[in-house]
Amino acid sequence: MKKVWNHQGIIEKFEANRNEELAGPMTAYMKGHFPFLGIKSPLRKQLLKEQFAECALPEPGQLFNEVWKLYNLPEREYQYAAFALIEKMKKHLTTEDFPALLQLIETKSWWDSVDSIAPHFVGRIVKLDRDYGEKIMLGWSLSNNMWTNRSAILHQLKFKQETDTDLLFEIIKQHSSSGEFFIQKAIGWALREYAKTNPDCIKSFVDSHPLKPLSKREALKHFK
Repeated sequence: MKKVWNHQGIIEKFEANRNEELAGPMTAYMKGHFPFLGIKSPLRKQLLKEQFAECALPEPGQLFNEVWKLYNLPEREYQYAAFALIEKMKKHLTTEDFPALLQLIETKSWWDSVDSIAPHFVGRIVKLDRDYGEKIMLGWSLSNNMWTNRSAILHQLKFKQETDTDLLFEIIKQHSSSGEFFIQKAIGWALREYAKTNPDCIKSFVDSHPLKPLSKREALKHFK
């Protein structure tokens, strides 16, 4: 029988594998924004696998309480652990979780956290109610928080043939003149990803709408 969920198990496993020699370069890779324990991805995933094998998952209503116990810890690996817990329980996410996910997006924000949350979790619950999800995403697109804007751009990244192109293009047009690197990259990434499903649609959009050079280059990366 599995033990009751306790986030302390993750802390103990991670602390036992702290590696200061690796932590320095990992922190440098993230431009010094976050401290690291020095646990690389394969080992981190193995330790989390052990934790999930040992412990029952928390009750769905306690998910975000448990997520924040990890997310609030200083080292970046704990934010990754929080995302792993959400991933294990993603079937329980509902449209009522938009505010909780937004809070995560706007806390300790960087590309690695936003790109974990937006396509995998936000996109999932947008699909549960497309009309309501569209309203939320248009609101996020108008936010004064750049990372929230990036999330709105990227939430359909994995939708393929289910992509709402009207919504995708409307949000992109709202930000196409942005001078922000992470917005330009997000626009290019979203267009490039959908081009795998409908290249003609993307080529037509890029040809007929002004985009920053970086966005355009990224969007057309796989076109000959």
